[in-house]
Amino acid sequence: MSESPPPHILFTLPNMITLARLAAVPGTIWLILQHRLDLAFLLFLAAGVSDGLDGWLARATNSRSALGALLDPVADKALLVSVYVTLAAIAVLPDWLAILVVFRDLVIVGGLTLLWMLGSRPPIRPLWISKLNTLLQIMLAALALFIHGFEVPMETAITLLIWLVAASTLASGIAYVAQAARQMKAPAR
Repeated sequence: MSESPPPHILFTLPNMITLARLAAVPGTIWLILQHRLDLAFLLFLAAGVSDGLDGWLARATNSRSALGALLDPVADKALLVSVYVTLAAIAVLPDWLAILVVFRDLVIVGGLTLLWMLGSRPPIRPLWISKLNTLLQIMLAALALFIHGFEVPMETAITLLIWLVAASTLASGIAYVAQAARQMKAPAR
């Protein structure tokens, strides 16, 4: 039976995989800006596989760490938001959608920061609508990179996913704001 590493340990294999995913963000952005969406799709796909792999390894080897718990969602958000903004910059995705995706994340982070500053410590657990939103955002980013990278005509699928991502992003943002409002009204324990 293996012992769990101390929570401050940086160099666990799952953490190294997460750091590699984070390091892939600039490369993905550069490939998109160079209009090499085929290679950007492959890198995005590899990042997705690494996301599943690092989590599985952390559980399987009992090497979860506080750093890994922090880095994993940061790496995921950095990649996803960067891909949205960059795809909007080259007119593959609508700019309004990239703005909406980034704004929602800023509202959530800002709301958590505000609650923290007010002395509240809300649990940081994703809502079901947020999980659905993340799945739809990943699907749209991957599909956009695939379609434009490999010149596969699937504009109807892209259009449908754009509107699904917009709706789930709005619903998720509203749900988090409502949750924060309830948290602020709740009596201190």
